[in-house]
This record gives sequence, structure tokens and C-alpha cells, in this order.
Amino acid sequence: MSTGAAETDTQAENAAKTSGITPSSLQNTLREKLQAEYVDIEDMSGGCGQAFSAMIVSPQFEKKNTLARHRLVNSALKTEIAAIHAWTPKCFTPEEWQQKQSEAAG
Repeated sequence: MSTGAAETDTQAENAAKTSGITPSSLQNTLREKLQAEYVDIEDMSGGCGQAFSAMIVSPQFEKKNTLARHRLVNSALKTEIAAIHAWTPKCFTPEEWQQKQSEAAG
């Protein structure tokens, strides 16, 4: 009986190939749906496309707490998130991102 989850590494690799989820596809969706000014997606799964970490900068995060920002991102990527194993977003407003960059440079 199949549970829908990959039971072997080969099944996981095949699922990733058929899911079509790539850092580029996630980036394009976030730019389109959230008007993101900066998006950096990292495949944390070693290339199999099942775990991603993201840095997202969008004006839509203004006046939203961390939970609300994550819900906004998860809503924008609902289909994609259902097809992958792990998703870790870090969300910033443009002002927060600029401050973070200044601190890193200073």
C-alpha cells in the first residue's frame, strides 16, 4: 500500500525530477506573487529538490509579524510546498534588508 511518501532515495530523486520544483521556479513565483525585490533560494537537499531555504525581501511584509509573513509566503507557494519536503523562509521588508546589509558591511 502506497502512502505517497518516498520510501527510498531513488524514489525521492524521481519525485524531485517529476515535481519540477527548482530554485528558479520558486524565485519566479515569489517575485510574481509577492512583488519580491530580492529572492535568494538555496537547495538544501543536495540537488534533489526536496528542501529549500529562502531569503525573501518584499514590501508586502510591511506591518506583518514573522508568522504573518510566513503565512503569506506559504500561501503564495501552496502548490510548490506540497511537493517538497522542507521549506525555510526568512522574510524581510526592503528597509529591514537594507539595514541588515549595512550591518553586515559595517
